[in-house]
Amino acid sequence: MGTRRVILVTGAASGIGAACCRKLAGPDTDILVHTRKNAAGAEATLEAIRAAGGQGAVALGDIGDPAVPQALVAQAVAQFGGLDVVVSNAGAADRTPFATLEDAGFAHSLDTVLFAFLRLARASLPHLAGREAPRVIAISSFVAHVFRTDAATFPATAAAKAGVEALVRALSVEAAPQGITVNAVAPGFTRKDATGHSALTPAQWEAVVSRIPLHRLGTPDDVANAVAFLAAPASGYITGQVLHVNGGLI
Repeated sequence: MGTRRVILVTGAASGIGAACCRKLAGPDTDILVHTRKNAAGAEATLEAIRAAGGQGAVALGDIGDPAVPQALVAQAVAQFGGLDVVVSNAGAADRTPFATLEDAGFAHSLDTVLFAFLRLARASLPHLAGREAPRVIAISSFVAHVFRTDAATFPATAAAKAGVEALVRALSVEAAPQGITVNAVAPGFTRKDATGHSALTPAQWEAVVSRIPLHRLGTPDDVANAVAFLAAPASGYITGQVLHVNGGLI
């Protein structure tokens, strides 16, 4: 393209966010690596970006704080001179059953997932307008689609991620006149980093894999490949879509 692309990835100290940074990194990229507090992980991601020929910086902050999304956008623009791609990935899964889910827990999921995406997109759009191949990509989840007695349910997270997908579709219509595409990637069961917390026991994971047509868990790189596809200039006629990366999980 002849110019540097500026990319903001939230929740990028490990897992899917870190994999997105590694996949998107290159000699013509500047990437702002966000994490809530895992500075060491974010620095490791930044080193991988530099190893791929890119440049970047680390930003810390709780994405559920209403001021943080706007601050992240402002830092990317101030430090790198613009903004081309936003990957809204930060957020944690909550398996609390509906019967014991309290208002505070539900509100936490909304703040860190749905409102975080809304605030990040709202702050980003004025800077994305007029850029070459501007992109907004949200990371959703299979938990907004799979509701069965033989699968774990995540009521608060499911509601927040479903809200993200609806907002993606609405925003894609409003952003289209500026050439900004807005899409989501919905991972299925995805393997965590070796040091990451596992929501299920080994036996539970075996049962999960048996129900996936491709008979394996996804990897952060599987998801990052889909994000890179949607972030690419060649994907400019795709907007308002949810791309499922789940091994055929139904």
